[in-house]
Amino acid sequence: MLITTASDGTQVRAIDEGQGPALLILHPGLDDGRSWAKVAALLTPGHRVVRLHRRQYRQDLPGPATIPQEVQHVLAAAREIGTPVLLVGHSSGAVVALESLVAAPGTFTGAVLYEPPVVIGPPLGGPGGEINLRARQAIAAGHPGRALRMFLRDTVRLPAWAAFLSGLFVALSPRLRPLVPHQIDDNEAIDQLGVRLDAYAGVDTPVLLLGGDRSPGHLGERLDALARALPRAERVVLHGQGHSAHAAAPAKVAAAIESFAAATTG
Repeated sequence: MLITTASDGTQVRAIDEGQGPALLILHPGLDDGRSWAKVAALLTPGHRVVRLHRRQYRQDLPGPATIPQEVQHVLAAAREIGTPVLLVGHSSGAVVALESLVAAPGTFTGAVLYEPPVVIGPPLGGPGGEINLRARQAIAAGHPGRALRMFLRDTVRLPAWAAFLSGLFVALSPRLRPLVPHQIDDNEAIDQLGVRLDAYAGVDTPVLLLGGDRSPGHLGERLDALARALPRAERVVLHGQGHSAHAAAPAKVAAAIESFAAATTG
């Protein structure tokens, strides 16, 4: 376990496994880092793999967290690791990774970004944040599964049946159910950033953009925008995969990370 302190005095916590060149993984929404365990297990024979428990999803810390506050946790973890670090971010965790590259460009050897939902036009939460508002109303009424269903259907743009099943599963999960309000906080935090493509254009760090060809189309559009903005971006398509290849095809994801890590570290 890696434990250190961020610049604002809050505790930073991460799972720390393996030895070798360091990878710092920033997990997606509705998670605490455990969803990347299969990928981490494939990477630890040759790497030190640190899975940060993102501040936005820490129930022991005051929230909601802003993206800059999350970045401070990333930078504190990187300092504690003490060697060159390759960032790996998934979904909203990839947005935090991008903002970490902007905040401290010399800290990281590169970044692997798996479908970051960066804002490239209208906000993720809809006009006036109406999706987030409806989700919060559902949470206040004691229906977190319904709130997640709204988020998955209207923001992630999953098919209605998939959003329904996911919402039902989460509503029945003692571990995931309390994280639903944090997922809506996460969505709002990304919207607060707004369009940041001009800032990302100044990132002179090698970046691998990962995307599945079965993911919702808007995620591919966001990757396209990043590929145009980032000066040293490479795009890789995970064929037959969607937004959860880390769980469905961990070997594919681990292989992409390993290959990119080898190229960026020489």
